[in-house]
Amino acid sequence: MSAVSLCTLYTPPTLLPFSKPHKTSAPISSQSLKRCRIITSVAEDRKPIPVVSNDRKVLQPSPPSEDNNTEIVNDTDILTGRAINASIVLGFGAFAVTKLLSIDHDYWHGWTLYEILRYVPEHNWIAYEQSLKTNPVLAKMAISGVVYSIGDWIAQCYEGKPIFEFDRARLFRSGLVGFTLHGSLSHYYYQLCETLFPFQEWWVVPAKVAFDQTVWSAIWNSIYFVVLGLLRFDSLTNIYGELKSTFVPMLTAGWKLWPFAHLITYGVIPVEQRLLWVDCIELIWVTILSTYSNEKSESRKIEEVSETSSSTSSQNSKELNE
Repeated sequence: MSAVSLCTLYTPPTLLPFSKPHKTSAPISSQSLKRCRIITSVAEDRKPIPVVSNDRKVLQPSPPSEDNNTEIVNDTDILTGRAINASIVLGFGAFAVTKLLSIDHDYWHGWTLYEILRYVPEHNWIAYEQSLKTNPVLAKMAISGVVYSIGDWIAQCYEGKPIFEFDRARLFRSGLVGFTLHGSLSHYYYQLCETLFPFQEWWVVPAKVAFDQTVWSAIWNSIYFVVLGLLRFDSLTNIYGELKSTFVPMLTAGWKLWPFAHLITYGVIPVEQRLLWVDCIELIWVTILSTYSNEKSESRKIEEVSETSSSTSSQNSKELNE
């Protein structure tokens, strides 16, 4: 029974003029009146509580946040990049293996698998020597392009990236520098070196190594850094700063590797075969070169971002103080 219905139990009798008072069935005691007033006051003091339907919460879910959308987009981009990189690596790998194994496809009719695999190294070497005679510059350019691409890939994996999450643009830049510049320039450099040192005495090999590790290394390291910076669309000021800060460290780092390798280069390997031997060692050296170059570029970008954020925060603080 509600408080209102309890209060309506008692209605004071009204006296009409010239009429007799009505007879009530039973008088209401003072205790029940007091109880009625208490219940009424409690009912008036209570405020209505808004009731929220649980069904409405279920039917109208909250929209996903921007952070979740960003994470989904990033995951999709990573998976797409992995698929593209894996396709590139597997495609070029399958092409190279097929070309190497099918060097004798015109003659292997009736051969066994053992005979095919037995003559593959020898006949590929013969084909390489023939290409050096017919078009030596293009052959050396192709070798250097492949070596510089693989070297940059190794460098990215060494920096901590997964094997199929490499930077395709960076790998392409390094391979382009190796193909267009290193192969052709090295071809003419080794011929120039033989012209400058046409002697057969014992001191010729150390002299060639010293010339290689001072003059030629300084020239090639500078070319590599400048061309990579231009391909990244860096400003000339930034390129000069990176070259200035890495010139001496890179030159001295090469002295830990190349003098020992060039004792074989200038003492044992013929002139036409030198670039192939050097490119095999270049897999290690390009890893170092690429790591140095991209570390400087990334550190410069981080410094620019930090400077921009610090200047923005200082401007905001000044505006707040004003």
